[in-house]
Amino acid sequence: MLAVDGPSGSGKSTLAGKIVAELAGRGIRTALVSTDEFATWDEPVSWWPRLETGVLEPLRAGRPGGYRRVDWSSGVPQPGEEVEIDVPEVLVLEGVSSGRARIRPSLSLLVWLDGGTETERLDRGVGRDGPESREPLRRWQLFERGWFSVDGTRAAADRVVTSREW
Repeated sequence: MLAVDGPSGSGKSTLAGKIVAELAGRGIRTALVSTDEFATWDEPVSWWPRLETGVLEPLRAGRPGGYRRVDWSSGVPQPGEEVEIDVPEVLVLEGVSSGRARIRPSLSLLVWLDGGTETERLDRGVGRDGPESREPLRRWQLFERGWFSVDGTRAAADRVVTSREW
């Protein structure tokens, strides 16, 4: 299991997608789970027990896992479709808090993406999610700054990728 963590707009989804494609190209059964499919503006990280019980515990036991994706298509988070995760050889967790202290003992690798300044990352996020997302994303940035400081995710990373490398 590996985690790709870092602040919003840093390129985690892109990097995780490339990792999954590379592993799959080598014939390795992979699964990708994004924290964006759990988080909402009001619940940025407290959803973790749903990931534990729905995905991580079953996979550890050699059984498929699953969860209900958060659907953001309307701009307001709502319950979305059910997602089933077959037992992979490599599970890639991607997104804010995917490398949190609680999961680190189970990780083979924790990658942290810096992704530039808060302004650069905010602009990328708004470009991805639309202009109406600017204020919620700014609030999210303030939250994640505190989260990462307390959780110590960057300091615990096995590999730190800066914006110059990415």
